[in-house]
Amino acid sequence: MKKRVVVGLSGGVDSSVAAWLLKEQGYDVMGVTMELLHGQARTPGKIQEDGCGPSAAEDARRVAEALNIPFYVMDFQEVFQKHVITPFISAYCSGCTPNPCVLCNRYVKWEALLKRGMELGADYIATGHYARIKRLPNGRLAAAASATAAKDQTYALYNLTQEQLSRTLMPVGEYRKEEIREIAARLELPVAHKPDSQEICFIPDQDYAGYIQKNADYQPHPGCFVDLQGRRLGQHRGIIHYTVGQRKGLGIAFGQPMYVVQIRPETNEVVLGTNEETFGDTLYGTGINYMGLEAFQPGERLLAKIRYSHRGDYCRVYPQEEGVKCVFERPQRAITPGQAVVFYREDYVAGGGTIVSDGRFS
Repeated sequence: MKKRVVVGLSGGVDSSVAAWLLKEQGYDVMGVTMELLHGQARTPGKIQEDGCGPSAAEDARRVAEALNIPFYVMDFQEVFQKHVITPFISAYCSGCTPNPCVLCNRYVKWEALLKRGMELGADYIATGHYARIKRLPNGRLAAAASATAAKDQTYALYNLTQEQLSRTLMPVGEYRKEEIREIAARLELPVAHKPDSQEICFIPDQDYAGYIQKNADYQPHPGCFVDLQGRRLGQHRGIIHYTVGQRKGLGIAFGQPMYVVQIRPETNEVVLGTNEETFGDTLYGTGINYMGLEAFQPGERLLAKIRYSHRGDYCRVYPQEEGVKCVFERPQRAITPGQAVVFYREDYVAGGGTIVSDGRFS
């Protein structure tokens, strides 16, 4: 009897080819698009960017028809609001810069979709992520680097559980992006040339502050720009307009390039400094999810990434009562509270958590 797999069809090229690859491998494939935003699944139109935008369901439906697989649209708006949007807004209002994709992967694309998939008799769920799932000698499962380092997406998957990994297939991880597009073009899939998404799906214009003001009972309050010594430098527009490492959009000229070094919600201050002053070698993380390793050993040397685009650098990890302390071998730029810190051993995810502070300001 064929194993059944539910593929999360985002309306993009990667998940579409993932569905075809699994069908070729002999699976009983079903396509599901998750309606995350009101009206998303009912808005027809031209092919837009990959992701969770208004045309996602319409594009996914066309792909399912081309592949001759069953297709469903499922309403996940409530779980998306609870586990992604609400925490995103809360984090920004508290001076952090969250990564909503991490939460969406854990609680929506995996936890909620897996539950629905099981109700449909599925054995697995699958996505178009560029990653592989590896069974390690210690018996644990881990997200491992894809066949192409240029498109590795393991960083945003660090929060998945062992149960979720055991029920997941990631066929795209064996291919390079160029190969995936070539397959889509050869199959004449309607999304073969659709561009990749580069933004947060629920804030397509990237105006985070504007989104928060429209969707939350929160209004930003002007406060002071200060330097590391506490000297007042000017007035800012409200902390939701800023993130650590930011240079542009400060709204005031200083005669030299200035960067956001720290955000202090308790005093409504935004600390500015030189580029050199954005560097630190220590961070504290919490909410640790152990993946490839059952625990970190004190002083263990691992590679760590502090943002999706970070190439990673080596550090020593020290378990703490409520998380970890991470000391890098080289200073890192813009260690940002709210972002994920993901630890790697060899090519797989050892574990990860959320950055709560730059060690200089803890």
